[in-house]
Amino acid sequence: MTRLMRILLLVVLLLPGLASAGGQDGRPRKKKDYLVTLKTDYGTMRLVLYDQTPKHKENFIKLVERKFYDSLMFHRIIQQFMIQGGDPASRRAKSDEPLGNGDVGYKIPAEFAPALFHKKGALAAARDNNPDKASSGCQFYIVQGRVWTDDDLQKQVERATARGGRVPTDAQKQVYKTLGGTPHLDGNYTVFGEVIDGLAVVDSIAKQPRNDTDRPRQDIRMTMDGQWVKKKKITKQYKYQY
Repeated sequence: MTRLMRILLLVVLLLPGLASAGGQDGRPRKKKDYLVTLKTDYGTMRLVLYDQTPKHKENFIKLVERKFYDSLMFHRIIQQFMIQGGDPASRRAKSDEPLGNGDVGYKIPAEFAPALFHKKGALAAARDNNPDKASSGCQFYIVQGRVWTDDDLQKQVERATARGGRVPTDAQKQVYKTLGGTPHLDGNYTVFGEVIDGLAVVDSIAKQPRNDTDRPRQDIRMTMDGQWVKKKKITKQYKYQY
């Protein structure tokens, strides 16, 4: 084998590694993260997606970049609990039409990580009542929740474990007692991101008047954009700690 042939062979063998490390396959470096901008009439939220939930992250990015969520509604809102959206049927729904059953025809396997929990601002995947706790392919919710006392938090933990969920760590309990959240959902629904700017928008949406199916009486529509941003820029601009 000539020296030139050996060099060409080495280049071919190194290409996959170069692509994954340097972004030659279109994927950004790990020093970047995907920043989602979610706009509503009540303000703008910015969210990051967790690396610990790669299937949910990849799917959400795909839908955002396809503009799937643009003009969809937050179709279910419950104050001190969460705001839910992503039902494709909400795009052209009539004012009295029940919503929440629309989907994209596939589910995402549950991705539970002990470090990810339902604090205020958590982005999580909605789902139906399936034994594997697999997520909807498109519907999501953002946690508003409430601040918990020690006694009430213990009841929530018991409620979660009775449903096959998990007990939050001491640090997570402290967050539930200060920032707030919905602890009984831990270990039962996949958390895959969080709001890092615009938490007040969640409060504004959650308190809107709603009907007996928890649909807002006035439609609350959304648009979403996303971009890959250096993590250092995100930590500096939004005071977010990875």
